[in-house]
Amino acid sequence: MAGLVYGKVALVTGGGSGIGRATALAFAREGAKVVVADVVVTGGEETVQLIKSTGGEAIFVKADMAKAAEIEAMVQKAIVTYGRLDCAHNNAGIEGATGKTADYSEEEWARVIAINLTGVWLCMKYEIPQMLKQKSGAIVNTASDAGLLGVPQMPAYVASKHGVVGLTKTTALEYAKAGIRVNAVCPGVIKTPMVDRITGQRPGRAERMTAAEPIGRMGKPEEIAAAVVWLCSDAASFVTGLPMAVDGGVAAQ
Repeated sequence: MAGLVYGKVALVTGGGSGIGRATALAFAREGAKVVVADVVVTGGEETVQLIKSTGGEAIFVKADMAKAAEIEAMVQKAIVTYGRLDCAHNNAGIEGATGKTADYSEEEWARVIAINLTGVWLCMKYEIPQMLKQKSGAIVNTASDAGLLGVPQMPAYVASKHGVVGLTKTTALEYAKAGIRVNAVCPGVIKTPMVDRITGQRPGRAERMTAAEPIGRMGKPEEIAAAVVWLCSDAASFVTGLPMAVDGGVAAQ
């Protein structure tokens, strides 16, 4: 039986670990050819090898989401290699330093916004022209519950993720009649290297974050991947402009 995205070409940024890796693997499992992008070469190449080891097709492209030229080259590599671009998961992001708003450094603010928000905009800037040529395409941006709620001592991260949600809605409206759907996933606390870094900063933080989940546990990267692939599939053909919370019920509180 053909998969949800059989025969499609999918691009995943931040594909070397965590949610990005899980999504790249899920796209391949559901029949897509996958372009794995990451700034960390070893992680991205490992993801490609994992896909190939199960019979899938994938390539790796090194790309820094803070550099427009590298993002443009990444998208062009996907198009040159596979001839089209059907699905894009603009997922790469960083958590940034913690600190109260008045204490936050301008340099750290600029770094987080550049990667998490401007990087997502640049990805869409270069992905959408190809999708317009095809008259079809599906984009899923990774936001966060922090794009729906406030989180003390993470001002840049929260601002960037709220920005991704707003950008997603605006872009969805702009291209709805052109056959391009644009949605966002808003993960809660997911067991990823990023969350491991955050919880490792303070004793007991992992337990507190888990206790805040109504469902009673952290999420798995594969659970976000399943939502992304579904949003990119024809099963979600009437869904656009949605910031989908995949968070164990946090945003419902």
